[in-house]
Amino acid sequence: MSAAAQAVGLDGDRADDVAAIEAIVADVEAGFNANDAELMNRHVAADATIVNALGGEARGRDEIMAASVAGLAGPLADERARYLVTDVTFVRPDVALAHKRAWAVDADGRELDVGHAMVALYVLVREDGRWWIAARQNTLVPGG
Repeated sequence: MSAAAQAVGLDGDRADDVAAIEAIVADVEAGFNANDAELMNRHVAADATIVNALGGEARGRDEIMAASVAGLAGPLADERARYLVTDVTFVRPDVALAHKRAWAVDADGRELDVGHAMVALYVLVREDGRWWIAARQNTLVPGG
């Protein structure tokens, strides 16, 4: 994964922060691909809001976990994806926006043509020395 960090109104090198955010998205990807809701949501803040690609909204870590467990055991059980962080913008020293693209892949990691891809916007906050997902909005993109 690689993202171009845009330090909006901020001074200093943010490479460590970008790497930490990319690692969070990598955990979300690994959790999704392994049907592991705990790993997928390891970095979700207690009061986060997540909107899935079909518009379903979950608020708070407990509701997000329940929705993830149900999705990964149900319609998403055999789905796999590859994620790519395409941009990280720091709007404040402790708030970042990260954009992610996602594509369907098979169990061997080969890209699949399923007629769509996905983009996601993450809002991350830095608290207690680490980054947390405060919100995520997923959107299907026709054609991929």
